[in-house]
Amino acid sequence: MEIRQMATAFLSNGNDMLMMKKSGSRLFNFEFWGGIGGHLEHGELNSPMTASYREIEEETGFKPEEVNHFRLRYILLELNGGELRQQFVYFGETTHRGFIPSDEGGLFWIPKDELLDLHTSILIRAAMRHFLQNQEIDGIWIGNVLNGEGAAARPRVEWSIMQDTISFEPVV
Repeated sequence: MEIRQMATAFLSNGNDMLMMKKSGSRLFNFEFWGGIGGHLEHGELNSPMTASYREIEEETGFKPEEVNHFRLRYILLELNGGELRQQFVYFGETTHRGFIPSDEGGLFWIPKDELLDLHTSILIRAAMRHFLQNQEIDGIWIGNVLNGEGAAARPRVEWSIMQDTISFEPVV
């Protein structure tokens, strides 16, 4: 089974979120919206934050010191076509609004109350909705896409918050 690892960042400034409008990708040939990001490169597999900062600078021109409160909020999991997709989703705040144009897609500051109206993937929409409802809860959330059952079934995302675990049961 192949594993596709990606890092995505959502950057806010005031009440707006920086979103990228793409007219297509390697996987989809239609217009959609998403955050700033892409695939982890070989040297970044153990550091998705490094990949996210790289993607931010490549796609927006923002330097790491221009992004505050940047932290991992979500790990999204999806099994798609025999491929396991793992997406690390970060949120942060920019110190200014002056991005540079990107070859990857158009960049737009979107009011947060309009984010859920954009055409995004199921996982990104679920993460955005969850974030908007749970911004004040500190932690890393795991989102797993589950297919519904029956003729009218729709995929849904099941959420759980990560916790420190005990690797071995105590010996008695």
